[in-house]
Amino acid sequence: MISRRTFAALFLAGAGTALMATGATAADKINIGIIPSLTSHAPSIIAAAKGYFAEQDLEVELVSFQAAQPMAVAIASGDVDFGMTAISGGLISLADKGVIKVIGGALQETPDVEGQKILVSKAAYEQGVTTPADLAGRSFGITTAGSSFHYMAHKIADKEGFPREEITLRPLQQVPAVIASLKSGQIDAWAIVPNIASGLTAGGEAVEIGTIADYIEGYQVTTVFTSTANAEEKADLVKRFLAGLSKGMDDYNAALVDKTMSEEEAAEIVAMIHEYIYADQPLETADPRIRAGAMRMSPGAALSLKSVEDQLEWFKSEKLVPETVTMEKLVDASFVETF
Repeated sequence: MISRRTFAALFLAGAGTALMATGATAADKINIGIIPSLTSHAPSIIAAAKGYFAEQDLEVELVSFQAAQPMAVAIASGDVDFGMTAISGGLISLADKGVIKVIGGALQETPDVEGQKILVSKAAYEQGVTTPADLAGRSFGITTAGSSFHYMAHKIADKEGFPREEITLRPLQQVPAVIASLKSGQIDAWAIVPNIASGLTAGGEAVEIGTIADYIEGYQVTTVFTSTANAEEKADLVKRFLAGLSKGMDDYNAALVDKTMSEEEAAEIVAMIHEYIYADQPLETADPRIRAGAMRMSPGAALSLKSVEDQLEWFKSEKLVPETVTMEKLVDASFVETF
């Protein structure tokens, strides 16, 4: 296991190497938002631990949040420089006000990789909720209104052909609260990334009844975003951040998705991630959960504009964001490849 002291030493060693190579005297300090319950934030952790940000002359602090919306607010205020989470109603509203921009793609649903699962509580399953079509009239856990969980619930309803309002949404603010509510049967259903889903189903506390890939094609699950001020006034900083992050994404894909790294190298990656993800558990317990959560990261932080636009239109249809929001206000497509 890599201790926090060793993690810091690795980071400082990488930083020192990069500074000597570039001749730089001081790195730019940036804060990056992460959600410690989600392995989708691993690329930032890997990039910091392996010195990829340091190579770009960046000194990084990782700042923890429990949901996407508070992170977006922190980026708009300047307390955090970059984030990598699902698009939320708060993020879109801040984009409409001209203070935040999506600048890249991160977690991506792809046909070749196991993706997000639709789960029901053991009690709901025993009551006959055995397919997503049975979710009409049932409760569905979300963090906040306008979260990715809210979006997924409605996309299930749309494809199954029943009114969106027939799913009762239960806003619980934080992912751990949703997990606890599903375990106890206080909510009937949820949709979540495979690492959390597998832990719940393995323990018999929930049952998988479907996958999100069957309901949302090419879903850009998470995006990379920053303040509009950074995007417009510090383009070089943004490019350097994305360069470091992209190397972290490449390592994540190689170690845990494509599995082209050796087992020894993959184990080192998992240990780095464990410093922040499932850090309250022993490494031997966290290791399989971290590996189970691996979904593909968009190479080079490429961004699916089609998926982002679908999400934006859903937000508008639910009157969760102003009608005045446009893709141009939400996305700065100048930093990465788009599709």
